[in-house]
Amino acid sequence: MKIVETYSHLNGFEFLLVHKPKLWKEVENVIKTVDAERCKIKTSKEKTMKGTLLYSPIEMNKTFRMELSKFHWKESRINYWVTKDEKLIRKTLTMPPDIQKQEIESQGEIAIRSYNQTDFVKNRVALEIQLAKYTFVAYDLFVKHLAFYIGDHIDVGIEILPMKSLQKQMSTGVAYYEGELYNVIRQGRGVPAVPLVIIGIEP
Repeated sequence: MKIVETYSHLNGFEFLLVHKPKLWKEVENVIKTVDAERCKIKTSKEKTMKGTLLYSPIEMNKTFRMELSKFHWKESRINYWVTKDEKLIRKTLTMPPDIQKQEIESQGEIAIRSYNQTDFVKNRVALEIQLAKYTFVAYDLFVKHLAFYIGDHIDVGIEILPMKSLQKQMSTGVAYYEGELYNVIRQGRGVPAVPLVIIGIEP
């Protein structure tokens, strides 16, 4: 695979190049290592593409996961507690999880356990490879990366997406770089409030 485009949101790319150049090199190397043609194994059952051989998101994800694990990128999960009371959520938002629970319950509310999970984290950089439905990208950018950043677990988030040229050779409904770039830019320069690098890839 190759990197075709990168978009730097709130100087995310510049931050990586200055403060974590080794990590950026690892990301570049992993993308180059993934052999897209080996992942072109899905026979379409959709009406408009019936019988066409497509790139398999499952196979590509598996390959990315294997290559990233060689560089010790690991899954990360952050637990927290929520409740229906808005003021209580605002009060407990920055507290450690066990204190959140105590505080919520001490106010007579029900504490509901929740979590944010990101696929790959290393040295305060989060990385998501999004080859699935377009709705997942918005969740990555506006919830996952943002939550990890606000919680002071990361300094920057990386989102890897197929270019439209690759997405056309996948099942329908998969997000693509050009579309998600538009979605980020139309929110305005400061939204989401987390430094990001959005990468567009193709074979």
